[in-house]
Amino acid sequence: MLKHRGFPGRLPGTDFQFTIRRANPRGATRLVARERYRDRAPADRRADAAFMAALWAHFGAEPFMRGNLDAGRLSWLFGREVIPATEDFDPESYEALLRIDVAKARASFPEALP
Repeated sequence: MLKHRGFPGRLPGTDFQFTIRRANPRGATRLVARERYRDRAPADRRADAAFMAALWAHFGAEPFMRGNLDAGRLSWLFGREVIPATEDFDPESYEALLRIDVAKARASFPEALP
């Protein structure tokens, strides 16, 4: 499992996790597109925006490997702002390539992307 050095581990001052420490011996947790409803807590919205800003700062528009990025946090963005970068995408692989859909990310998180 690739560890993204320099990527923030969590949202400062909270327990919202952005990365994991070690690989699951049974395999990576499956990425699924989670529905974001309008009545989500403000803290959850801040965590999503901070995670998107960290993804943009670390990877930009280039494809990136899932590696040690937290599946739960990625799933809130998966299928909308973060999409598979390859045709043979495996949602249960640490080596899966993802990329940011810049237009959707700017529309959803205008404060996170310049």
